[in-house]
Amino acid sequence: MKAVVSTKYGTPDVLILGEVEKPMPKDDQVLVKVHAASLNFGNLVLLKGEPFLARFAFGLLKPKYSIPGGDIAGQVEAVGKDVTQFQPGQEVFGDLSACGWGGFAEYVSVPEKALALKPEKLSFEEAAAVPMAAVTALQSMRDKGKIQAGQKVLVNGASGGVGTFAVQIAKSFGAEVTGVCSTRNIDILQSLGADHVIDYTKEDFTKKMTKYDLILGVNGHHPITDYKQALTNNGIFVHVGGSGAQMFQAMTLGPWFSLFGNKKMGSFLQRQNQSDLNFIKELIEAGKITPVIDKRFKLSEIQEAFKYFEQGHAQGKVVITI
Repeated sequence: MKAVVSTKYGTPDVLILGEVEKPMPKDDQVLVKVHAASLNFGNLVLLKGEPFLARFAFGLLKPKYSIPGGDIAGQVEAVGKDVTQFQPGQEVFGDLSACGWGGFAEYVSVPEKALALKPEKLSFEEAAAVPMAAVTALQSMRDKGKIQAGQKVLVNGASGGVGTFAVQIAKSFGAEVTGVCSTRNIDILQSLGADHVIDYTKEDFTKKMTKYDLILGVNGHHPITDYKQALTNNGIFVHVGGSGAQMFQAMTLGPWFSLFGNKKMGSFLQRQNQSDLNFIKELIEAGKITPVIDKRFKLSEIQEAFKYFEQGHAQGKVVITI
């Protein structure tokens, strides 16, 4: 089968489309014919081996997982004898980040817990855009951010993959949502239901009088003290993306501020979870969230896809059609 292979850390140019052996499902695995995949920040970490600490999970000197790709959507081709949730012919989508990656390929064999039935209303490309980004938005706001109906929620970096889902998910919880983005993305956030949109090229939300009960930092370069200033008493800041300096401050200063004040601040890493993926599926089927796709690339254009994605300006998700 055709698959994207990476044998060393580096730029997108190290990604090679080649022929590898088609996997066979083990007793507890599902063999999926992949129709589409998508890019996430984790793909860049796996590509570059940066930050360096990530190499303890991904491989110290070279990638532990030679075929990258986490989010997929496709059709079940075969199942192992111990599989109970799926059968051949069903359309599925899933997150492979906890079971060896491998999504940038024509086939992948994975444990059934990594998958869920694909929402019928979505195409394969749309479904592939969902898993990691949507579950990250859900877990960061619901589990870490303790989101409640009626709260004022701000999403900084609201027009990217995680951000577009975060705006919609926060609305589904009954929050009053403010999205921060550049001028060209204002219409997108308004179409997704954001109550307020701040154009960061014209306004700095940290300098405004408005305070927020929950701030999700998906992008940006603000020091963590700026976010602290923008929180209400008992407010929560959750960092899921942004500059390296911002990440370092969230991991080091965040716990300190949380310990000695009434505002909680910290970082968050998404965990693959089948139950949460099914929860997202229900929101999609109820018409409460929909994926936003910026660009589609063919598997043979994987280098171009990564080069575009790493610029950091995608409106929603970048999808790979297989």
